[in-house]
Amino acid sequence: MSTGQETPASAAPKSKRKPLLLAASTLFVLAGAAYGAYWALVSRYHVDTDDAYVAGDVVQITPQTAGTVLAINADDTDFVHAGDTLVKLNEADARVALDQAEANLAQTVRQVRTLFATSDALAATVAQRQSDLTKTREDLKRRQALAGTGAIAGEELEHARRAVAAAEAALNAAREQLASNSALIDNTTVTAHPNVKRVAAQVRAAYLDLERTTLPAPVDGVVAKRSVQLGQRVSPGAPLMAVVPLTQVWVDANFKEGQLEHMRIGQPVTLTADLYGSDVEYHGTVDGLAAGTGAAFALIPAQNASGNWIKVVQRVPVRVRLDPEELKAHPLRIGLSMQVDVNVRDQSGHQLTSDTGHRDVSSTTVFASESHGADALVDSIIATNLHGTPVLASDSHPALEPMIDAHHKFVR
Repeated sequence: MSTGQETPASAAPKSKRKPLLLAASTLFVLAGAAYGAYWALVSRYHVDTDDAYVAGDVVQITPQTAGTVLAINADDTDFVHAGDTLVKLNEADARVALDQAEANLAQTVRQVRTLFATSDALAATVAQRQSDLTKTREDLKRRQALAGTGAIAGEELEHARRAVAAAEAALNAAREQLASNSALIDNTTVTAHPNVKRVAAQVRAAYLDLERTTLPAPVDGVVAKRSVQLGQRVSPGAPLMAVVPLTQVWVDANFKEGQLEHMRIGQPVTLTADLYGSDVEYHGTVDGLAAGTGAAFALIPAQNASGNWIKVVQRVPVRVRLDPEELKAHPLRIGLSMQVDVNVRDQSGHQLTSDTGHRDVSSTTVFASESHGADALVDSIIATNLHGTPVLASDSHPALEPMIDAHHKFVR
């Protein structure tokens, strides 16, 4: 029969259990306090995601003129520099068109020179007709003075009157011819004449078509997606290959909408890539937050108008700019997975871009000199066919300028 008193053997385990429970409780409290301190000092200022991928520009190489492919100078995975020739098209048709345009320009310059020379000749004709009219009027005046004395016959007086009328008609015809020719050259020069400028534009267009039979690389980068083949007939705008500038890539990180509350532009970012593992860290900054969620800009946006709607947490793309020097040391490729950690402690930035200025996202100077050769060619053709030509008809004959002005007043 039990007396209600514990034996020494049963009391010993209870005495050991109590310190263990106290130690475990203490460790649990300390762990909780440590985690709370870590969260308060560090963790709450960091948001991370592994839904992030490397993105970059894919510069398409497309012809601006039709032609047959004669040479391909770069293939997939090749690194090319800006200005390197990637594809060469047959230039025979473009060269023929340029030769024809050059001939048309030379002929037009000579025709316009003829207009200026004709204007001088017509002005001289007007002066001659004016002199003839003055002479016939003086003859008529003398005969009219002698008509009352009977010194001349009436028929001779009538001939004098008809001579004056004929001289007036000849003068008017010469003035009209001068007016017609002057309308073609007034307020212009040979080089600035509309006909010359129109044909010069055709020369420039033909020259550019010839230059564009050579397709250069717009930027430094790696060739990808080559689809062009030797002998292929290509048309303007057809994609032939792409050049990817891997030194200018960025990361698009898709954060949950609840993670964006404290995210600001300019905050520091730490990244790692699956390609190199956690041993290689990249450093960058938040460059901008997208204007909508990924689903909003999807090719087929989600439609949640049905009654059995289930809320899905949305993700917003955040662009992260990377350090170019780190990219040189450890190159990335487009589409690689990244782990992104953003330090949101600094709240001084903006959630959305508020700068009203504009920046050049990307640019190239490879095509800047295309028109320089065309301008030099046009100037050379004009100079060759313009040698010794006065700029204006009135400049070569200053004495005719009053007559031309008088003619203009007469026409008006």
